[in-house]
Amino acid sequence: MARVEGKVALVTGGASGIGLSSARLLAKEGAKVVIADFNVEGAQQAAAEINAQGGEAYGLFLDAGDESSIREAVEFTVKHFGTITVLFNNVGLTNLQKDLDVVNMDLMEWDRLMNVNLKSVLLGSRFAIPHMIEAGGGSIINTASMAGFTGDSIRSAYGASKAAVVNLTKYIATQYGASGIRCNAVAPGLILTPAAKNNMPPQVLDIFAKYNKLPYHGEPDDIGYTVLFLASDESKFITGQTIQVEGGHYIANPSIPDFADFMQ
Repeated sequence: MARVEGKVALVTGGASGIGLSSARLLAKEGAKVVIADFNVEGAQQAAAEINAQGGEAYGLFLDAGDESSIREAVEFTVKHFGTITVLFNNVGLTNLQKDLDVVNMDLMEWDRLMNVNLKSVLLGSRFAIPHMIEAGGGSIINTASMAGFTGDSIRSAYGASKAAVVNLTKYIATQYGASGIRCNAVAPGLILTPAAKNNMPPQVLDIFAKYNKLPYHGEPDDIGYTVLFLASDESKFITGQTIQVEGGHYIANPSIPDFADFMQ
């Protein structure tokens, strides 16, 4: 119950799904948590639930596409709890209608996704790092995606933005490791967040299940526990890494089923 005792965390996109799971687990294990989300009511409700269970949390509004809003979230965290030692850059957008193949994608959508998915990680880190240096160190955790490691027929901007998050993570780790700041990322595969459950038909979930090496789908807590580990001193010698949490979906040579059929 004290894996992150004494730490102060800012979780962006924390009102639901992966962010909410991470905020709850961080608070349960002793961290003081600020939950920042465009859905401010959801963020405040999540904070109220944590406080009712004996934790310390506060919910506030965040527009991850706006530099001043990101700065204000960091500054509020420092003002409210005295410092910031954990930053979970978790906001991310995707759009299956506009983010298409390279020829047909909406270029304004490209700019929007790069701004929210990538620049928000840069800005959150930019504003938090000086406070972490003053505190003697900290842990920055970024949400990447398996889309950053593979190709797809659509979501070109999303995949490119997440690949950039993977590499930006390495740059932050390289530049600020001597100041005691670690920076890592987590790359989820399909995770059964409320959004995934509500928007994906059963047939699509079945397709994902067919290629998972584990016989089940991921849940938000599977990412939340990874974030908790990276926030804690248990991972104090890990930096610049992206942990893939994807149920083995992407690990096998795709031709294996065909070769198995051939051998039979």
